[in-house]
Amino acid sequence: MSRNQSTKEQQSVRVLKVGERVRHILSELLARGEAHDDVLRATSVSVTEVRMTPDLRNAKVYVKPLMGEDEEVVLKALRTNTAFFQREVAKRLGLKFAPKLNFQPDESFDEASRIDQLLNDPKVVRDLDS
Repeated sequence: MSRNQSTKEQQSVRVLKVGERVRHILSELLARGEAHDDVLRATSVSVTEVRMTPDLRNAKVYVKPLMGEDEEVVLKALRTNTAFFQREVAKRLGLKFAPKLNFQPDESFDEASRIDQLLNDPKVVRDLDS
């Protein structure tokens, strides 16, 4: 194997590292209120995960506003300011290409709540106790 070739494991580790780096950059931009958008400045938004494609050209960014309030309004504001975020990510990452950001709501919290409700159901509790 030549020096420039990499294994699939190395590529996937790189993809994960870049995704985590993008998550930190976006979180920092949102926390500091650097986006010129009143909705984003007034709302605390968590970037919970960033999933990069193997070629690092596309990224799905999963976000959740604090307490899940005004999720659609926040998503619209994020999507409106996508160009700003892409520019900042590209500048701070130093990649050849800026990943195309696709903002999505993070539904994992809702799913976790649903599972908690199921586990707290009296029928399930009864079965777990025995």
